[in-house]
Amino acid sequence: MPTPNPSRPTRLACSTTSPDDRTRPSGVRPASPPTVDRRSTGTRRHREATGSRTEHVNRETDVLVVGGGATGVGVARDLGLRGVETVVVERNGLAGGATGNTHGVLHSGARYATSDPESARECIAENEILREVAPHCIDPTGGFFAQLPDDDGYFERLRNRCRDCGIDAEPVDVESVRRDRPYLSPETERLLRVPDAVVHPFPLAVANAVDAREHGGAIHTQAEVVDLLVDGGEVTGAEIRRPGTTGTETIRADHVVNATGAWAGEVGSLADVEIPMRPSKGAMVVVDYPPVDAVVNRARPATDGDIVVPHDSTAVLGTTSEAVDDPDEYPKEEWEVDLLVETAGEMVPDLQTAPVVRSYWGVRPLFGGEASEFEAGRSVTRGYTLLDHGERDGVSGFTTIVGGKLTTYRLMAESVADHVCERLGVDAPCRTAAEPLPGRDDPDALRSALSEFGPLPPAEERPSDARRG
Repeated sequence: MPTPNPSRPTRLACSTTSPDDRTRPSGVRPASPPTVDRRSTGTRRHREATGSRTEHVNRETDVLVVGGGATGVGVARDLGLRGVETVVVERNGLAGGATGNTHGVLHSGARYATSDPESARECIAENEILREVAPHCIDPTGGFFAQLPDDDGYFERLRNRCRDCGIDAEPVDVESVRRDRPYLSPETERLLRVPDAVVHPFPLAVANAVDAREHGGAIHTQAEVVDLLVDGGEVTGAEIRRPGTTGTETIRADHVVNATGAWAGEVGSLADVEIPMRPSKGAMVVVDYPPVDAVVNRARPATDGDIVVPHDSTAVLGTTSEAVDDPDEYPKEEWEVDLLVETAGEMVPDLQTAPVVRSYWGVRPLFGGEASEFEAGRSVTRGYTLLDHGERDGVSGFTTIVGGKLTTYRLMAESVADHVCERLGVDAPCRTAAEPLPGRDDPDALRSALSEFGPLPPAEERPSDARRG
């Protein structure tokens, strides 16, 4: 099983080195001054500055993570394994954003090999790690890139770039594959087998949350951040509101992590920090079609309707890419559904007449970078960026993680945890590439937690849950 490469540069927007950082023995939290009782006086670094406001503090912790997607709970798990106390707050249920509104592909990296080789390398490394630590969240379906008559010129370039990125991509005999998978178009000219798989995002997120909690963390769903507390140029916590209440709760922390995906800009603005997000909506269509048993990609540059993903007795068709201004409010249009059915049906013809179960949309958390002009949605890197707001904006105690994808959530969380531990003076290695997630060896340990963190996101609904006639 591959392990993270310590020489691989982390994608930081700026330096993470601080002259004030001090190392401590592995797993030991930074110590409070011996005469300070944190329960009654507020966070150790801010007890004098906050004065009477400390009486309204509901909780204190080392790290507060805003966002309960895979990356957010992944950060909490990683930090918990290093002995750092962490609280996660999520305004909806776990995996309610991009994590749960996805087509559920565990990418091999082949889709990005020609356009974003660094992301491709990250994908194949994380693909192999997750198969080891979370096999109970993955269906090892395998995948194909299918060349149709209009796709000349891409296949060989894809094959060569996959080889350069360390992705096992093997041309296979079309007729032999079609004997076992007659659902593939008879017009298929060439097939490239790749190690794609299907990942179930909700069990994956819940498994991370369960492990984070078992290592001293706390997970609060239905808890929306309405303000960040900033004191002297430092983020010191957040104000939280729960549905059906008029008041707020205060959580103070030594460090706050913004892992809210497409909403990162909104959360950053609470600390007067500008984060130029480029959210992009993507439609997905679920059809009732059991025969599909492997991920099928179109062997051409990424475009709408270029992937078919098996999920139990259904197939998920993806996806479109349209820029949106507001990740909460955007049009969900029937033409997107029609386009996906028609285009994906070029690879699997029966999809064009299969019953549509439902459609849903997700918003990609694409980062616009620091440039004044945004790239087109499919041109924006699928890699991730860590923003150290102390270095970048002069607002310390605050870090944002943006970009990336579900396949690389663990790597993103590791980068955040490394950064936060450096800031807190905690010297402890990452363990998430080797430690199995709860449920791998004992499925019952995870099953009982699934109902706690619901509701199920769209990617996890079954045909009986929401069928359109």
